Amino acid sequence: MPGVQKNEAAADNVKITSDGIGGDGNPTHIEWTGKFDGKDYPVTGDPNTDTRSYKKVDDHTLELTAKKADKVTVTGSIVVSGNGKTRTVNTKGTDSTGKSFQNTAVYDKQ
Repeated sequence: MPGVQKNEAAADNVKITSDGIGGDGNPTHIEWTGKFDGKDYPVTGDPNTDTRSYKKVDDHTLELTAKKADKVTVTGSIVVSGNGKTRTVNTKGTDSTGKSFQNTAVYDKQ
């Protein structure tokens, strides 16, 4: 099953819900609700992060930072194409075992 991400308005916040399959083969369900203001907001369902912050860079780009126990574990950017049909997510950080990673994911709007 491919991963699915849903973004929606939640009062004056944005709610991001991600469903997929984890590295162990089990289903995952992660939720974050907050603003794109660079402040930390809680994450539920992700064993690798407690909080995430998103900051708007321009009309097409967000910077993201994820933390576990107040320590930065992931940084990256999310870029939406000019036509709004493609989203590219670049991340780098350290996983729960201390191993460094770098990842690029490209999503097409359905």
